Amino acid sequence: MQALTTKGITKRYGTHTALEGVDITVPTQSIYGLLGPNGAGKTTLIRIINQIINADEGDIMVFGEKLTPRHVEVIGYLPEERGLYKRLKVGEQLLYLAQLKGLSRSEALNRIRTWLDRFQIRDWAQKKVEDLSKGMAQKVQFISTVLHEPRLIILDEPFSGFDPVNAELITQEILRLKENGSTIIFSTHRMETVESLCDQIALINKSKKILEGSKKEVKQQFKTNSYRVEHRGAFQLQTGNYHVVKQKPLEEDHFESTIKMEDNSSPNLLLQELINRTEVFRFEQHLPTMSEIFIRLVKAEGDEALLKHLQES
Repeated sequence: MQALTTKGITKRYGTHTALEGVDITVPTQSIYGLLGPNGAGKTTLIRIINQIINADEGDIMVFGEKLTPRHVEVIGYLPEERGLYKRLKVGEQLLYLAQLKGLSRSEALNRIRTWLDRFQIRDWAQKKVEDLSKGMAQKVQFISTVLHEPRLIILDEPFSGFDPVNAELITQEILRLKENGSTIIFSTHRMETVESLCDQIALINKSKKILEGSKKEVKQQFKTNSYRVEHRGAFQLQTGNYHVVKQKPLEEDHFESTIKMEDNSSPNLLLQELINRTEVFRFEQHLPTMSEIFIRLVKAEGDEALLKHLQES
């Protein structure tokens, strides 16, 4: 059973199409990155899943059931535009939001104490939100998102405004929530976070999904048959199957070379060729980063052949 599936989600505003036939599949207990440039349609899709707006066409299934208003109790949503009541005290606000999600007063109070202690902010409970810094307020909003222990958590730019220490704190909480059984969808422009956190990704551009899959599958799809080698001394390859793209000195007589291999060749043969020429310290396949893939696809938006290949693969 999947945590979430969308089929043919389409949303139009007059003559503008915000989403067109978007299908995504989010595995249970995964961290799923929803990627795309500004204006691609990510936030529109997130709002439809959260039933803030309705799709014009398409269906959504949540844990094997058609999405209905009662699923609000199994979904936690952190919007990009933060929305706390500025004049309410932190503790009162968390209690109110927890009860909206179906928690009893006593259970809500117990969970609020646990989370405030976990973030070491128990003394904030009596402060008004308007007296908090942006980072402090975002911690409170994150707590309000997960307080009712939702099975599906949707985070829109969750690291916006956090310093590195607090970003790492939120990262560890996301991993802990996944370990405890939650499925997390998050939209972000921070590709380094996608690299470190995501199991699956989808890329939306100009209202359409153009890529989806596990991080490993996506990287393999865009590999260039390049290898990075750390070795002793400079060298040249004479064979036509291999081409040294770049070679740079590291320290003393150590070098790092990037070598492009022809599709019909073998990494074992390349390694043997290198062993015959130099002392090899490290040999690894060079896979593109998520940032490189993102930039390549978004820049190729006019290349219909590439987009057709991606949608069919």
